[in-house]
Amino acid sequence: MHDRKATLTRRTFLRTVTAAAAAAPLVGCAGAGRAAEGAKRLNVLLIMTDDQGWGDLGCHGNEKIRTPQLDRLASQSVEMTQFYVQPVCAPTRACLMTGRYNYRTGVTDTYLGRAMMHADEVTLAEMLGRAGYATGIFGKWHLGDTYPLRPIDQGFQTGVWHLGGGMSQPADPPESTGYVDAIYQVDGAEKRLDGYCTDVFADACIRFIEANRDRPFFAYLPTNAPHTPLLVPDKYWQPYAKMGLDETTAKVYGMIENVDENVGKILARLDALGLAENTLVIFLTDNGPQQRNRYNGVLRATKGTVYEGGIRVPFFARWPGRIEAGRKVEAIAAHIDVVPTVLEACGAAAPEGVRLDGTSLLPLWTGRAGDWPARTLFFQWHRGDEPELYRSAAAREPRWKLVMPGSAKKPVFELYDIPADPGEKQDVAAGHPEIVQRLRAAYEAWLKDVSATRGYDPPRIYLGSTHENPVRLSRQDWRGPDAGWTPTSLGYWEVHVAQAGAYEVAFLFQPAKKERTAVFELGDVRSSAKVPAGDGRCTFENVTLKAGDGRLHARLEGDGPPVGVNYVIVKRV
Repeated sequence: MHDRKATLTRRTFLRTVTAAAAAAPLVGCAGAGRAAEGAKRLNVLLIMTDDQGWGDLGCHGNEKIRTPQLDRLASQSVEMTQFYVQPVCAPTRACLMTGRYNYRTGVTDTYLGRAMMHADEVTLAEMLGRAGYATGIFGKWHLGDTYPLRPIDQGFQTGVWHLGGGMSQPADPPESTGYVDAIYQVDGAEKRLDGYCTDVFADACIRFIEANRDRPFFAYLPTNAPHTPLLVPDKYWQPYAKMGLDETTAKVYGMIENVDENVGKILARLDALGLAENTLVIFLTDNGPQQRNRYNGVLRATKGTVYEGGIRVPFFARWPGRIEAGRKVEAIAAHIDVVPTVLEACGAAAPEGVRLDGTSLLPLWTGRAGDWPARTLFFQWHRGDEPELYRSAAAREPRWKLVMPGSAKKPVFELYDIPADPGEKQDVAAGHPEIVQRLRAAYEAWLKDVSATRGYDPPRIYLGSTHENPVRLSRQDWRGPDAGWTPTSLGYWEVHVAQAGAYEVAFLFQPAKKERTAVFELGDVRSSAKVPAGDGRCTFENVTLKAGDGRLHARLEGDGPPVGVNYVIVKRV
């Protein structure tokens, strides 16, 4: 769906949300109704860490790591013991924010323009915001860095977040300094904030909670830790090194210990403000561990795979007085279930016309589920602009799991009895061909369905809009067969010029020892300029651009093949 049409579609969706919320504020389970009938509606604190695996918790049997606050939260919560996400972060985040499989939203991967979510997707923040909630994000968004894809364009009224898929990656502002005293997006403006990144996000989350203590709020804390680069103050990781752990694992554990400390601070503040009893706290992670040498119980493989170690993660939900502490639920569940669950708990409604793939988990949490219907969950991820049949995919039923690590050209079908074999050690596909065929057919139908939602044409970055001007383009969002993050990479950006007129276009790049030529192209506009040796910036002034869609090219030409720039800054003047 084109983004300009999407704006109208979004307005229709959100009008529906507003009307539904006003007309039926008490829709939902009995617990949700009681919460809505009280003086205050239920608050929501959603915490998701980055690359923390199932085994990176003391309560899951890890005898090395120190996570007392998360262990305590687990003891106060219901735990979904078989909770699943996608193998990597941006696809999981799209599912989490929309309640829809990520392939419906345009998000297929983590970089090269494939982590941008279409603007007409309606997020949980939009649904709760239109139901009267204050909404804030503090951490990693990873669903689009520019208008109309930023969190403040997608329902978050305030926030502190970083760009791209991780700090110290190509989307970071040129002047940023990594994990300490970095430059962040603060309500859409860039600002340097003192301190270590996870501390910065947690402190901002606490300030948001304090500011909204007298109204319902949705606080989203998606930390970038313990994602690489593994940077954390020495006091957190050196004790693990002294235990004999390798430096990589020691730093991962140190980053998680810092997360744990900050989660404790936030929960303590909820207690101090008298909000704990009326706040649903959800904790999960976005995929399995990145490194193979980390403890992950019996689970097989790591992040990036559809084996259990890549997609099965911790999930705790605490709601004092409504959910029995320490309850464990064995039913399979996934990222797509969070939106319908939160909506029911908050007495809010999804907008008409939005197809949610998830199911509310509240009946399971409160013991009202009865005979819970069986269902099949689907997972897939690999590099590329769109999914390929049978490539790195899985279909999961309550008992059986079909794993497809091959491709359409060389399909491979492995079958595992997960309750009996959670480590996926024994492939039983040969003994159950009928189950393989049934799950294969279900997967094929699912992929056809989600692919038909909108196809895989990329969202466009808006230039010259009143919402964001200037716009900085980075290698995070460029596309093309030669796009990448190396010095010789070359890509382009799919853009939409919102207003015709005069523009200033600046290239930022690594200086070279020889003179080069900078070339800018967009539609039928082409400009070039000589770049002296040693220069790292070239500016084209008074470039006349037409309104509409186009493909923006920015390259440097010299003795060898052309190469891309690091950033393009486009300003309507």
